[in-house]
Amino acid sequence: MAHSHLAMMTLFAFFVSLVFAVLAKDSAREQLKLGGMMFAGFLAVGIVVSWLMYPFPLR
Repeated sequence: MAHSHLAMMTLFAFFVSLVFAVLAKDSAREQLKLGGMMFAGFLAVGIVVSWLMYPFPLR
């Protein structure tokens, strides 16, 4: 199993975007488009936030 934060974030983003797309849209084409956009958005925001937090160490 994956143990990195990036892998866990990617897995979480995939499943959340999959569920939201299936619930929000009716046709498979619309679901795929929305799911892909949400997946890319989740990953982009996660990476941007991680870079913004980089200068602030835990201790």
